[in-house]
Amino acid sequence: MTATMSLRQAIVHRVENNSNEELREVIEDSVGNAEVTLPGLGVLFEIIWSNSEASEQQRMVDTLHQHIHNPTAT
Repeated sequence: MTATMSLRQAIVHRVENNSNEELREVIEDSVGNAEVTLPGLGVLFEIIWSNSEASEQQRMVDTLHQHIHNPTAT
């Protein structure tokens, strides 16, 4: 029987042995690049979201809201 990995599992497997610096590089290389990288960023964001405190989640939502409604804000 052949084991099949889900997209989530494949993405996590691909970066599971990466150092902090390597993880950062994966994120920085993916942000703003081809849309093909979006599923990977989504999986990484899902991990961040699921392991964040409510206050951190709210800060992320506030940041998204601010930049979606005022994209020139820094």
